[in-house]
Amino acid sequence: MLFMVEMTVAIPLTFDKVEADRLKAAEKARFQQLQASGVWRHIWRVVGQYSNVSIFDVETNAQLHDLLTTLPLYPFMTMTVTALCRHPSSAHEDDR
Repeated sequence: MLFMVEMTVAIPLTFDKVEADRLKAAEKARFQQLQASGVWRHIWRVVGQYSNVSIFDVETNAQLHDLLTTLPLYPFMTMTVTALCRHPSSAHEDDR
C-alpha cells in the first residue's frame, strides 16, 4: 500500500540544542535505514519550511503507524497521511 505522508517538524526554540542535534542525527539514520529497506520510497523537502512530503510503501496502515512512531522526531511532528493508488491514466505500469 502506498501512502503520502506530509511531515512538519516544530522543535521548540527553548529545546536543548545538543539534544535537538542528537535527535536530528538519529532521525537521519532511521530514515536511511527505512529508505534502504524500500519502505520509505521517496522524500521531497518543502521549500522554506522544516517539512517534507514522503511516499511510503507498506503492507498495512498499522505498519505505517508503527513505523512513523519510531521516528526520533515524531514527538515534534505534525503529519497528514493520505492513502494512494495507481491512477488509470498513468503511463507507467508500476508507479512504485
